[in-house]
Amino acid sequence: MPIAELKDVKKIYPLGKTQVHALKGVSFTIEKGDFVSIAGPSGSGKSTILNLLGCVDIASSGQVIINGVETSSLNDKQITHLRHEVLGFIFQSFNLIPVLNVYENVEFPLLLGKIKQSKAETKDWVNHLIDAVGLSEWRTHKPNELSGGQRQRVAIARALATKPSIVMADEPTANLDSVTSQAIIDLMKKMNRELETTFIFSTHDQDIVDIADHVIRLQDGQIIKDYKTNGQVRQEPKLAKVSA
Repeated sequence: MPIAELKDVKKIYPLGKTQVHALKGVSFTIEKGDFVSIAGPSGSGKSTILNLLGCVDIASSGQVIINGVETSSLNDKQITHLRHEVLGFIFQSFNLIPVLNVYENVEFPLLLGKIKQSKAETKDWVNHLIDAVGLSEWRTHKPNELSGGQRQRVAIARALATKPSIVMADEPTANLDSVTSQAIIDLMKKMNRELETTFIFSTHDQDIVDIADHVIRLQDGQIIKDYKTNGQVRQEPKLAKVSA
């Protein structure tokens, strides 16, 4: 069973007296442990797909299935539970809590739900994540005392705190220099291998596309290529004309 799936998903946004067709019948499947790059130019629909997979937006039609659950049938409480238990998020602007230090930022998601482990186990896990992202000496520092790359490392550790099945990253290297970007990409790939966490990226970064094992390319709200990195194209539909 795929860990995430879109079936003929369309998303239409009203814009004055017209409609913007952000997605025009998108379908794909993502398997557990995939390292996925959703690539394409600005306005192609990348962020829209990430918002739908993250259950922060609702499709106009079609099905969005996460971990075997069709999300349109869920109520607010069930969506909150799904997002907390199954999904992790990494943002290009980091979105760390400025008054909390590194340890507290990573621990924070664990305080929002029902913690199914002891305080000692939580402490060990948070410290393990901080060590894993290379911030052992910075655990008591606050975000304004960290570099951009260090903040993104905190964001990665925080996204993994609840042991999610899927981590979604929206342009995670956009605000980083090339050397730091490569280090962050390598770190996420390492986490992908070691924890078997599925990573889904919305990105312009060719380095992420190059290291991905599953690439979905978009253009004008449609998939133009969907392939594994063994070179086998899985889907390459012709662009359909959609009236405004």
